[in-house]
Amino acid sequence: MRRGPGEALLRRRGRGPARLWVAVTALATGIVWLCSSAGLGLTRSSYGVQDVDVNKMWRTADSHGWRASSAPRTYWPPPPIESEMNGYLRVRCNGGLNQQRSAICNAVVAARIMNATLVLPELDTNSFWHDESGFLGIYDVPHFIKILKYDVHIVMSIPEITTNGKTKKLKAHQIRPPRDAPVTWYTTVALEKMKKYGAIYLTPFSHRLTEDIDDPELQRLRCRVNYHALRFKPHIMKTSSEIVNKLRSEGHFMSIHLRFEMDMLAFAGCIDIFTPQEQKILIKYRKENFAEKELVYRERRLIGKCPLTPEEVGLILRSMGFDNRTKIYLASGELFGGKRFMKPFKAMFPRLENHSTVGPGKLEENTRGLAGSAVDYMVCLLSDIFIPTYDGPSNFANNLMGHRLYYGFRTTITPNRKALAPIFMDREEGLTAGFEKRIRHVMFNTHFGGPHKRVHPESFYTNSWPDCFCQMNPRNRADKCPPDNIYEVLDSQFQSVEGEEDIEVQVSNQTDSTSQTDEMIV
Repeated sequence: MRRGPGEALLRRRGRGPARLWVAVTALATGIVWLCSSAGLGLTRSSYGVQDVDVNKMWRTADSHGWRASSAPRTYWPPPPIESEMNGYLRVRCNGGLNQQRSAICNAVVAARIMNATLVLPELDTNSFWHDESGFLGIYDVPHFIKILKYDVHIVMSIPEITTNGKTKKLKAHQIRPPRDAPVTWYTTVALEKMKKYGAIYLTPFSHRLTEDIDDPELQRLRCRVNYHALRFKPHIMKTSSEIVNKLRSEGHFMSIHLRFEMDMLAFAGCIDIFTPQEQKILIKYRKENFAEKELVYRERRLIGKCPLTPEEVGLILRSMGFDNRTKIYLASGELFGGKRFMKPFKAMFPRLENHSTVGPGKLEENTRGLAGSAVDYMVCLLSDIFIPTYDGPSNFANNLMGHRLYYGFRTTITPNRKALAPIFMDREEGLTAGFEKRIRHVMFNTHFGGPHKRVHPESFYTNSWPDCFCQMNPRNRADKCPPDNIYEVLDSQFQSVEGEEDIEVQVSNQTDSTSQTDEMIV
């Protein structure tokens, strides 16, 4: 095994192993309602390892009678007129695309909690992506404002105010909110400052509102923002659709989020499989970007904290029964370590694509930075099977799992890295007897994207069941789907407060009209 520098930072004990527009209209109107159609029928421990037909995994998972619904189920008053609001809320969402996405959802909920007017959230694109497109360049802003009109007032910027005949811009008072702040922080500390200054600016705003909110209507509001209001701009949707159409022209395809990039490897502290020079790069990156901590590679791997290598992903798929004809879309940044890590994976599964190889001619210039991540997000959302290789710290994987659950329990295969680690470590030591059977035993003991109880540390954005789901024939009255005319009721309440507005209101006769828009909503 190669020994690299930096034992003081990343110590290793012992030798260790050397180791949409995709028929968008039809898809959008039908995808949520596929839940009641034939599903996988695979639930935890319900099949023996030899009994699973992987061909069934191309279908949606079993819904057990549930379907997505984020419409209010109790009295939900519209926001009061702007003159009766408590002030303006500005936020700066930091991190990558999906960390920012969660922050936007939290900002809407915070504005509702404080009875505040939300200023269109700012995206900290430059520091992370070297991209200045911002909210306006990524999301469909008119759609965002329209979908949320029953929930919060949204403005493009803080307006000017006139005092004693002088007009000036209202300056927002800057506050650094605590991480995972409870609702009470917003109704006390933040609200007090808002009333005093007229506007507050919360920065940074990543993970600044607790996920554990007792009010189910506020949790459903999160889902309305995440799965209905946040829709990418038309050029991103069009590019994504062209890619999916091309991939689907030859049958089913799966998408894999291969999180084998420098930042995640450095964060995880899993460096022993790399050359001394590569280890130096990872150690330097970790020292510059993360808190110093003693990490032992073997221990990290055994508790499931190391990202799966491309070869390990290939071995998992092959053990499950997928063959070399399987079409795979890879969503990833630049893989660390060069082509040598991809070579074994490509030998097992040669039909690999990404947004550069399968997209339209000018795709590259349109998919840098946030837009590129948005295209990958959409293709993974619409794929028949999605495999996140490093969930937990990955906002991209976590949000996608939640989105696919919401849009019809679409099949997701989530490797249990902790359970798989000793199997791969045995293989590296030459202990290969029963390897594939052991892999199958781990991989088929899962829910595959069906409804399941959320258990800490699983995020609400990864699994919003049962809060944002309902049943037509429920055992529990709280799970009953809202009435067909819920949005007619909301619109009536809204019009009584706002008066006549020149805004088109779409109302569906179906159970949850937010799931029935005539376009794909993301």
